[in-house]
Amino acid sequence: MPAERTAAPDGTALRVALWRALHVQVDPPPHVLEDEVGLLLATPEDGWRQRPDMDAQTTRRARASIVARARFIEDFVVEQIGRGIGQYVILGAGLDTFVQRRPEIASGLRTFEVDQPGAQAWKQQRLIETGFGIPEYLRLVPVDFETGWSWWEKLAAAGFDSDRPAIMASAGVTMYLSKEAIMTTLRRAAALARGSTLVMSFMLPLEFVDSEERARRLATEKAAQAAGTPFISFFSPTEMLALARDAGFRQVEHVSASSLAERYFVGRTDGLRPSSAEELLVATI
Repeated sequence: MPAERTAAPDGTALRVALWRALHVQVDPPPHVLEDEVGLLLATPEDGWRQRPDMDAQTTRRARASIVARARFIEDFVVEQIGRGIGQYVILGAGLDTFVQRRPEIASGLRTFEVDQPGAQAWKQQRLIETGFGIPEYLRLVPVDFETGWSWWEKLAAAGFDSDRPAIMASAGVTMYLSKEAIMTTLRRAAALARGSTLVMSFMLPLEFVDSEERARRLATEKAAQAAGTPFISFFSPTEMLALARDAGFRQVEHVSASSLAERYFVGRTDGLRPSSAEELLVATI
C-alpha cells in the first residue's frame, strides 16, 4: 500500500476533530454544533480526554471558536443554497464532516474537499472503513497549498464548474501559510463566477487578543512551532479586509468573535464563548 494512504492528518486537524466532539461531551446543551463523526474517524487512543490539549477548562474558548466558525459556515452554506448555489469548496478540509453529518443538505450540492495528499488519502480510507463511503456529490482534491495555482487546476479537473457561482470556505488554514500563498488563494477565489462567496478565518496579532488569553495563545504558538507547523501569518481585521479588496472582491465583511458569541452563545449559563484570537472574513464577488 502506498505510504500516503496511511499518512494521518497533522495534529492540528486531529485536535480540531476531538475538540468538536469534546464540545458535545463536556459542554452542556444547547450545543452549537453536534459532531462526533470526526472522533469516529480519528480513533484516538483510550483516555484521549485526559490529554493536556483536551483539558475541558483550559481549551474551552478554543473549542468554542472551533464549533462557532463551523456552525457559521454551515449556516452560511444553507443560506447560499437557498439562493441557488450548487458548489461548495472546502480549502484545507482536514476532518471536516459536513457531508457525513448533513447528507440532506450535502446531497443537493457538489462538495469539493481540498487538502494535502497524504492526509486526504488517510481520510478517504477511514470514510470507507467506517461505512460512510465517498458519495457521488463529494469530490476529494489532493493538493499542496504552497505550490501556487495548482490547487485551482486540480479543482477544475475534479469537475468544478468555474462558470457557476460557488461557496468557498477556508477555516484554520491561513495562520500556517505565507502572505503570498494567502494572496494567491484570495485572487483565485476572487476570479470565481459573480455571486460566489469566500468565508475565511484568520488569526489576529497578539495585541488584539484579550489579555486573559494571551498566555494561552503564546503556548499554542510554541506547541505549533515544536510540531513543525508554526503560525506565520497574522492579520488585523482592517488588514484582512484590505487584502480581500486588493484581491478583487466586490464586498467584504468582518465577522468578529463577539458577533459569533452574540449569534450562538447568548443565554448560556456556563459562560462559554469563542476565543478572541481568531475571526472571519466573508468576501463576495
